[in-house]
Amino acid sequence: MALADSVPGVSGGTIAFILGFYDDFVNALHSLISNNKNGRIKAFKFMAKIGIGWITGFILSVLFITNIFEKNIYEINSLFLGFIISSIPLIVKSERQTLSNNKRNVIFLIIGIIVVGAITYFNPVTNSGNSFSIKYDNLNLLFIAYIFVSGMIAISAMVLPGISGSTILLIFGLYASILNGVKEILKLNFEYLPGILIFGLGVLLGVLLTVRTVRYLLKNFRSQTIYCIIGLMIGSIYSVIMGPTSLEIPRPPMSIQSFSIIFFIIGCTLVPALEKLKEVLKNKEMEL
Repeated sequence: MALADSVPGVSGGTIAFILGFYDDFVNALHSLISNNKNGRIKAFKFMAKIGIGWITGFILSVLFITNIFEKNIYEINSLFLGFIISSIPLIVKSERQTLSNNKRNVIFLIIGIIVVGAITYFNPVTNSGNSFSIKYDNLNLLFIAYIFVSGMIAISAMVLPGISGSTILLIFGLYASILNGVKEILKLNFEYLPGILIFGLGVLLGVLLTVRTVRYLLKNFRSQTIYCIIGLMIGSIYSVIMGPTSLEIPRPPMSIQSFSIIFFIIGCTLVPALEKLKEVLKNKEMEL
């Protein structure tokens, strides 16, 4: 899940969905903020297992990704496109009945595409051609609010089986800055600590505000929510193409010439491979 959350494309929620423990994951998050003491204890034990693996995976992925991200931005973004495009059919397949029985809600797919496209086009990074560093001397009140809100929205995406929190950060033009900030803190460079703390506070508030909302929407307005998720994923293709403009030293958007078909094919292969792994594990469990 951490590997998925740390790269734009599929979310940790998608990985949980593909591997068959998504409902347990969402219910555990909900139980952590409920008033049931026994439920909180049970949920804490479940989330602790995921949390240890998530933190380990996230640190390893950040150290790896930040070392190659800027140098190989077009190959990495081609990989991200493969993740996104191969994930969309899996979501459609798993929710086929819900979607086919509520085709009138396709308007929410269009809304999702428009929302992501508009945020990408009008955000202050890709729109201006300048990237923001989250070093403490670059922080002002408006930028602090922008980082905080981005954290709130990004963590809500982690819960959804669709668009990833990293894709949200890419849409808002903060992906490279946040990853670089985390890496610098791990190297004991605390110039980035205030920006990361602001982002972290947004994440915490986002968990409190969005987990119940997402759970409620999936339970009561599932088709509208799934259509919207698919729309967000489709729209995020544009965000990935514009991703190089959000680097600390901005580069041109991805083009046909800079697109890597090899990395795209790798990305398209990995996500279905995870679904196949789920089926293998399920069959072994049934045999036992």
